[in-house]
Amino acid sequence: MGPLEGVRVVEFAGLGPGPFCGMLLADLGADVVRIDRRGSRGGLLGSLGATSLLDRGKRSIALDLKDPADLEVVRALARRADVLLEGFRPGVMERLGLGPDDLLGENPALVYGRMTGWGQTGPLAHSAGHDIGYIALTGALGASGRPDEVPAPPMNLLGDFGGGGVFLALGALAALIRARATGEGQVVDAAIVDGTAVLTTMIHGMLDAGAWTDRRGRNLLDTGAPFYDVYRCGDGQFLAVGALEEQFYAALLEGLGLTGDETLPRREDPRQWPALRERFAAVFASRTRAEWWQVFEGTDACVAPVWSLVEATEDGHNVARGGGGSGSAAARAPVIIGPRDA
Repeated sequence: MGPLEGVRVVEFAGLGPGPFCGMLLADLGADVVRIDRRGSRGGLLGSLGATSLLDRGKRSIALDLKDPADLEVVRALARRADVLLEGFRPGVMERLGLGPDDLLGENPALVYGRMTGWGQTGPLAHSAGHDIGYIALTGALGASGRPDEVPAPPMNLLGDFGGGGVFLALGALAALIRARATGEGQVVDAAIVDGTAVLTTMIHGMLDAGAWTDRRGRNLLDTGAPFYDVYRCGDGQFLAVGALEEQFYAALLEGLGLTGDETLPRREDPRQWPALRERFAAVFASRTRAEWWQVFEGTDACVAPVWSLVEATEDGHNVARGGGGSGSAAARAPVIIGPRDA
């Protein structure tokens, strides 16, 4: 039960952002039917289980998109659907006779969501790609990482899921509201390069204002500032520090036992940041991560332990929020339906 109860979604199986968008809609209560390619295992990532949790809450049907009878099943599903999600390269759905003109002609209120990396148009529109290339082209990758090291890809969270799946879900819901009000559906063209670029809006604003330099690892939020960085503890584990505001910085100093230390380099002067970082690093190295967490947990110092993926499922706050345990994503096996039920 959720706010999207009664909304019918047809999702063409894929990897990454498309299934993530479908998962978000299913989590909100939508009835999502995933169309699988008959006999397909979804490639390397699919065979490794990358889609298992993304498919939670969905039903599925296996079809052969080269079979005219199965294509008619797809059209029948689309005629009854409120939202359709597809992530093929530009032109594929049109060649199948399942493009926007075809399906909106039969269901004028349909929201037709398209998920691509490069977009439906542009010089790279028909090229293959993955998250790392999309975020590279937007500048987001080049701005991530230490100043004297290679850029650090944040897994595929920034492009695929942040700039892709979430933006497709946002666009689909906006179009759904309009369709419910007017009876007119529309195409939602979500491209990972576009969504990722939007995510960098604040950074571009700071860059334009002269508050950000176009060099990674030199700025307030990219580990350039010693009070917004990651530190190694005495046991080799890590703590994340984000004490940006004055009052939070004061709480950090209190926890570190540095309150009133007149020898401490001034945080207001970026020229003193390297020396300040050295002081912080030496203090953090004096205790284990667990010991520091006992000091900072529940305070306003904006310090948090850097958990592994498994450790994060056992964190007390995450457990209290319903995200703990090995089954933290509440995965449910998809219910298989047959063509007769379409």
